Amino acid sequence: MVACYDCAIMAKSKEQETIVEDEGGAGNEPRVYELGFHLDPDLPVEEMKKAYQAIRDAIAGQGTIVAEVEPEKITLAYTISRQEVAGRRDFSSAYFAWIAYEALPEAHAEVVRAAQASSRVIRFIDLVTTKEAAQHAYEAHELAAQAPVASADAAEVPEEAAA
Repeated sequence: MVACYDCAIMAKSKEQETIVEDEGGAGNEPRVYELGFHLDPDLPVEEMKKAYQAIRDAIAGQGTIVAEVEPEKITLAYTISRQEVAGRRDFSSAYFAWIAYEALPEAHAEVVRAAQASSRVIRFIDLVTTKEAAQHAYEAHELAAQAPVASADAAEVPEEAAA
């Protein structure tokens, strides 16, 4: 199952979501889910940490956390617009985080409701995954974080070599 929620549109039509049901049917068996979400980039660091912790606590209260990546400020690939009480807000960056967790379907629904209710969440996606895939994603993130960052100067070829 994949559910994508655009929190900006909730004021108009409760929520805009795309759900694709998997063919297996979970019943009452625990499943592994991954919640990826964007937090408001204008939040002070302490408020961003509190917002992340609130979502993490909601997940931990409903299931078992399998893997997670704490929020990092990123530039978005496209602008996300959200209608708020004071008017429209456009976001070109956000704090992005994800948490993989194991929970029963009823508990999973509570996690989704908690993410929808948070005014600090700009947008989130919730999907079914596996423990192995979540662990692999975490390990890949950690490796990428350790890799040296190439600078723009490193790509330049010295004038003597170019001649």
